[in-house]
Amino acid sequence: METWLIYLALGGVAGVLAGLLGVGGGLIIVPMLNFAFAFQDFSPNVIQHMALGTSLGTIIFTSISSFRAHHKHGAVNWGIVKAITPGILVGTFFGSWVAAQLSTRFLKGFFATFLLYVGTQMLLDIKPKGGRTAPGAAGMFGVGSGIGLVSALVGIGGGTMSVPFMVWCNLTMHNAVGTSSAIGLPIALAGALGYVVQGWSVSGLPEPHLGFVYIPALVGIAAVSMFTAPFGARLAHKLPVPKLKKVFAILLYGMAVKMIWSLF
Repeated sequence: METWLIYLALGGVAGVLAGLLGVGGGLIIVPMLNFAFAFQDFSPNVIQHMALGTSLGTIIFTSISSFRAHHKHGAVNWGIVKAITPGILVGTFFGSWVAAQLSTRFLKGFFATFLLYVGTQMLLDIKPKGGRTAPGAAGMFGVGSGIGLVSALVGIGGGTMSVPFMVWCNLTMHNAVGTSSAIGLPIALAGALGYVVQGWSVSGLPEPHLGFVYIPALVGIAAVSMFTAPFGARLAHKLPVPKLKKVFAILLYGMAVKMIWSLF
């Protein structure tokens, strides 16, 4: 019962963050699933793989709800979404294969390092200046592949990378967040499918599951996040998002330190 409550609470937080900050709930979901899966005595060898795959599965639902809310505000640039999606699909699916070859220890360390990077980016408000145009088809494929690869390795919707890229392409912050929420869908679809395929023949995974996707966590988180993502999107147009990101950055630092500590 306790774990179901954790999954439901995670869904609520993930949905709001996806809509509000455009960073995706994976930054919260992955470390929290680590703790929940350890509490349930999952094998340490697959905990991070299960957390990554399950996180990407939940983002399918979060991103749909989030980008629909942003679309109503006219904040999604569908031209960019269409151009970057092929690279996203290839990079994310390939990233899930790469993750399957790596140990949980390495993936945890990589995730913790990524949290420190994102936290620093938010705390210092580091973002590129606009004024440039989006690259051509080859450039968009390359950018999409890179975003997809890293997203698969850390189980996120890619907002921490795609939002700065959108700003670099001269989109306003609100449009960058909205477009990023839409890009999160192909990331989540390709990533979740990749983790299902990569974990399909792995024995000893906790039931019920589809490959590296743990069904109870997926259902619990997705059920709530679909309803809270639109609320976060509305808040993004009303609240001082830069100040909130600094608070969130401190939380990311704390989670990163805790995850690194668990490696020793």
